[in-house]
Amino acid sequence: MRIADILRSKGSAVATVTETTTVTGLLAELVMHNIGAMVVVGPDGVVGIVSERDVVRKLYEHGPELLRHQVADVMSAVLVTCTPDDLVDDLSALMTNNRVRHVPVIQGGRLIGIVSIGDVVKNRMEQLQSEQERLQAYITQGG
Repeated sequence: MRIADILRSKGSAVATVTETTTVTGLLAELVMHNIGAMVVVGPDGVVGIVSERDVVRKLYEHGPELLRHQVADVMSAVLVTCTPDDLVDDLSALMTNNRVRHVPVIQGGRLIGIVSIGDVVKNRMEQLQSEQERLQAYITQGG
């Protein structure tokens, strides 16, 4: 299965912020969308990603004053991305090896979606359920 298949079922909407958004503004957006990370965009496209985890780590370092800082101060600029043609299994390994939970989907230099570890797990669970149903049908029909 490919990343495009996940995007087809979940949709391609991506919540984004800019580098100049305040951390307080970022947190409000995360809560409003009930998500754990947002893609950071600039005039030329994707420039990073910022997660709840990024905020918590920087909050520990800087204290409450961090809330007035800009997203650029907390985001991860080293970005792990995928394409819609990538295999879900490959993305799963990429996420594990890079210790990331959210991966923007880029096609032709453009942001077209985002896949979370939850999306990957849900996809795998659906595959296992389908496999189980096929095996049960095979056994029931006498092989």
